[in-house]
Amino acid sequence: MYKEYFDFKVLKADTNSNARAGEFYTPHGVIKTPVFMPVGTNSAVKMLTCQNLLDANAQIILNNSYHMYLRAGCDLIKKAGGLHSFQNWHKPILTDSGGFQVFSLSNLRKITEEGVQFQDPKNGSYHFITPEKSMQIQNDLGADIIMAFDECAPYPCDKLHAKEALEKTTRWLERCFNAHKNQSQALFPIVQGAFFEDLRLQAIKEVSKFDAAGYAIGGVSVGEPVDIKNKIVEYTAPKLPFNKPRYLMGVGTPIDILNGIKNGIDMFDCVLPTRNARHGAFFTYEGNKIIKNKEFECDFTPLDKNCDCFACKNHTKAYIRHLFKVQEATAAILLSIHNIHFLINFTNQIRESILNNSFIELYKEYSNKLLKN
Repeated sequence: MYKEYFDFKVLKADTNSNARAGEFYTPHGVIKTPVFMPVGTNSAVKMLTCQNLLDANAQIILNNSYHMYLRAGCDLIKKAGGLHSFQNWHKPILTDSGGFQVFSLSNLRKITEEGVQFQDPKNGSYHFITPEKSMQIQNDLGADIIMAFDECAPYPCDKLHAKEALEKTTRWLERCFNAHKNQSQALFPIVQGAFFEDLRLQAIKEVSKFDAAGYAIGGVSVGEPVDIKNKIVEYTAPKLPFNKPRYLMGVGTPIDILNGIKNGIDMFDCVLPTRNARHGAFFTYEGNKIIKNKEFECDFTPLDKNCDCFACKNHTKAYIRHLFKVQEATAAILLSIHNIHFLINFTNQIRESILNNSFIELYKEYSNKLLKN
């Protein structure tokens, strides 16, 4: 049973919201929640080394099984001893099933009851992934936490489409659990249902039938307005089992993390910290900023005065702006270090506020500031 390898404890639940602080025990270490998970799609967080992630106090990273299956290939990674050995990361790893990536290939894939046929956009080769194949891929990769294979409905979509996708995801979920045999890997079901509350409720009932180590909320951040996303998370998260971690997939701006934790989310991941960094954007406690803006040309202060990352301790906005303007790759590296460190530290601060009964005060302090651009 997975319970020999995984355990989740809620240490403190906020009395004025659904926020909680916990500990999630995995084969590669204890994860203190809430937690932000940097995304290393191809087994590396873009622009960063494993040492950069350790310096940022990352507890867990995410790899994508779709990308790793295509390149470098499961056989090679399995020969290397799994993802932990392959990339020399010996803390917990989570792999996404690839359902979202397949969903994004709208013109290159065909979804059937059996699975999904898709064409690799890079070399044109054809592949067919079933729920069973997804489990085999993720078992070979060897992550601590693996995700069920699902169909992610687009935004917008009509209710019939959303209902059919949900029902197929539910049938696939049973196939995933039947195929998954490695109990040292925690299989998380994914709540779908698009933006229809009754479908989300149906999904919650279905995934709760499986005594999983944790549960995920998928199908958000697919192009919908922020208010609709927030409404679905607020409606869905508190209804998932209290004694298991709740993972909000693909969401990770500071304001999203703050609101997600308020609604009972424990785990977040997002590619935005490094993607935004490569375009010159960085997080601060006063909202998002753009380093290429002229206001920073002679600004000899850190990216954020309250941050102690390598970039903030050693360089100024003026210097990093100069690097960005002359297209020096170091600018993207420094901004990536900062953004990842910022989100991890910010989430840790929220955790501490829950433990010391000051979460609502922190929420009020930061919610308006973080909406600034």
